[in-house]
Amino acid sequence: MNHRLKTPAISRRAALASAGAALGIAGVAALTGCNGTSDSSKGAVTVGSKAFTEGVILSEIYALALEDAGFSVDRSFEISGSLIHTALVNGDIDLYPEYTGTGLINILQMDPLTDPDEVYETVKSEYADQFDLVWLEKSEAADGQSLAIRTDVAEKLGIKTISDLQEHASELRFASQGQFDEREDGLPALEAAYGPFDWAEHEVYDEGLKYEVLRNDEADVTPAYTTEAQLSDDMFTLLEDDKHVWPPYNVAPVVRGEVLQELPGIEEPLNRVSEALTTEILTGLNARVDIDKEDYEDVAREFFESIA
Repeated sequence: MNHRLKTPAISRRAALASAGAALGIAGVAALTGCNGTSDSSKGAVTVGSKAFTEGVILSEIYALALEDAGFSVDRSFEISGSLIHTALVNGDIDLYPEYTGTGLINILQMDPLTDPDEVYETVKSEYADQFDLVWLEKSEAADGQSLAIRTDVAEKLGIKTISDLQEHASELRFASQGQFDEREDGLPALEAAYGPFDWAEHEVYDEGLKYEVLRNDEADVTPAYTTEAQLSDDMFTLLEDDKHVWPPYNVAPVVRGEVLQELPGIEEPLNRVSEALTTEILTGLNARVDIDKEDYEDVAREFFESIA
């Protein structure tokens, strides 16, 4: 999955990091000495991030965990999703948070799988063989495709799963974003597994308006990603994909094998972060930045301190 861009609340430090990235990731890595060591730390690590809110929050949590464990951390945040894997392979960064489904489908160009453990084991093995990259422990937190429904409607009709939704489709208004109707992994995939969705109404809205449309009672159901900030509101409910149409997108740190050999101590603090994250927690962190407009650094630090 190519994650949609969500603009984080950028601090001055992140803005400087972005400016550095604009001058060239390789140049930043060279200036910071991403694999060097210093007298005051166990070693230096460059943590990268993708250019959307969740990616920056996760990377900052990783950075804090490594600093707490005694490592010196350089931050190279907000790298384009189309470039970050190459940056890792080339050694411009040492690690970043990635999603198992993205690794399987976008990077490895393999057919989708739906079992979370099978996807994880597949990307772990293939990344090691092809790129000398190591997937550390995956988190329960997953940022994947789903459908969201207004909670009052779900409770009224007893809808908890997409199978339930399909049975009641003729009573519901669907707020699509256009491409979802045509994409192979969108509505066609759902109808292949669940049967036709005979919506009472089927309208196309801009992606940025979908939750407003539901909130204003102009529609009942919309495509969603499982950690979108708006889903922290009890007004909306994620539906269970009970027939497992969509591949899992569990998040995990991906690290260059060379770096892990030189600095094995980075594994434990990163795995501790993965163990503590859930989809609900990640949704809440996103909401604090995207909706409440808190600084992502403050949000990441508060979460890290809660698990340290």
